[in-house]
Amino acid sequence: MPDRHAALPAERIAVIDVGSNSLRLVVFERVGGTLLQMLNEKVMCGLGRGIAATGRLHPEGIALAFANLDRFVALARALEADHLAILATAAVREASDGRAFAAEAERRCGVPVRIIDGAEEAQLSATGVLAGIPDADGVVGDLGGGSVELIPVSRGIGSGVTLPLGPLRLAEAGDTVKSVVEAIDRELARTEVLKAASGKTLYLVGGAWRAIARLHMEQSRYPLHIIHEYTISRRQADGFLDVIGRQSKRSLERILTINRKRLELVPLAGLVLRRLIAAGRPDRITFSAFGLREGYAHRLIPAGERDADPLIAACRAMARCQGCLRIDGDRLHEWVEGLFPGLSAPARRLHHATCWLADIGWAEHPDYRAEQAFTRSLRMPLAGLAHADRVFVATALHARYGGAPDDPLKEATSILIDDRAAGRARALGLALRLAYTLCGGAFRLLDEVALRLEGGRLTLETPAEAGPFAGDIVQRRLDALARALGVPVRLRRRASRSPVPA
Repeated sequence: MPDRHAALPAERIAVIDVGSNSLRLVVFERVGGTLLQMLNEKVMCGLGRGIAATGRLHPEGIALAFANLDRFVALARALEADHLAILATAAVREASDGRAFAAEAERRCGVPVRIIDGAEEAQLSATGVLAGIPDADGVVGDLGGGSVELIPVSRGIGSGVTLPLGPLRLAEAGDTVKSVVEAIDRELARTEVLKAASGKTLYLVGGAWRAIARLHMEQSRYPLHIIHEYTISRRQADGFLDVIGRQSKRSLERILTINRKRLELVPLAGLVLRRLIAAGRPDRITFSAFGLREGYAHRLIPAGERDADPLIAACRAMARCQGCLRIDGDRLHEWVEGLFPGLSAPARRLHHATCWLADIGWAEHPDYRAEQAFTRSLRMPLAGLAHADRVFVATALHARYGGAPDDPLKEATSILIDDRAAGRARALGLALRLAYTLCGGAFRLLDEVALRLEGGRLTLETPAEAGPFAGDIVQRRLDALARALGVPVRLRRRASRSPVPA
């Protein structure tokens, strides 16, 4: 059965996605309101290859799919998933033998195969994008081997469409680029959905489009190889897709980071994207690593937890799973936020997330903590985090562990963050470093000290009996923070041991 504990919220969710080109298993661990990937396995089966001509699933693809479905179900069960779903999309729902394939898969695996229609596929993809990019505003495009789903998003999900524009299907649409373009444009002329992308963002989901993102990263020597929220302008996309369209198969095959079977679809996927951009005229293109599978799993999270900020939820979950101390990111954020008056809501959220990750390097060798904290936080599989935000968090945690401001480690990604934000990130990291110096991770001690900006000065107020709050190291770290903020410093002792005033 898909859910062994239907009365309880699923904690470990396995989703097998039977697509037109690929078969994929993802196992998620639910920690509160966030999903962390435990396992992500993919096999290129090509079930939908030749379907436009034959109307049937590809025989070799069927054999591959059955063999790997058995394996994927066995893996999900071995990992003790308490919810296991098999979702079949365009190829299975459109092929004349699709239902027979699904029935045989059910018989072999003992798990129902759910054939989802195009409207639901679009809804699930959009749900996944919003789970990973909560403020998404524009149109989601999910490209599979057999179809593309288009659906508007803007503080919610609109009504979408599914179009027969997958690369496997388009490969049979004609022998020339002109005939393929005409086939694409005929389908796009029948829908108004792309108008919602005008002046906004086109969010791309799907393996072939992720391959295009990787190609663009290689070509532009982009310093951060993370697909999720990788964003380029419409002009950049137009120019690059024109270059891709002129590349030979041999030239594309030199890109070793992309699966060869996936690479075969890149020229057609690029052609579809060019026509979508021409029809919708979005300002920018953003690639999403979250799609149908994440959307399905996200819907299994209880409503009260599902609405939590995915970034804060993920940082809290990682901190509590991996930290040696009982970290309290909320308390840390409360203690340092007075140093940064007038922050916007997105900036304040970023500070809050950083505070939850402030103990990320505790298990590393002391000489490498700054380096490891920077690298690890930069590349974490976190939702709701743009690339510039990743650099902010990494810069702050680098400073929190004593990293030098001119460390060459940060040079490559410095182009992704402006100097003002980088300076604020360093100041936040130094404030967290001071907090740990004062309390050693026993956060109740922060109730006895106050850190404020008063009259243009950085003031640290401690009890009269200084206890753990005195010493040269405290003064040096307070001075470093003051320099980062560009203000003079004052250390003040209270007359009694009374608590810090509210």
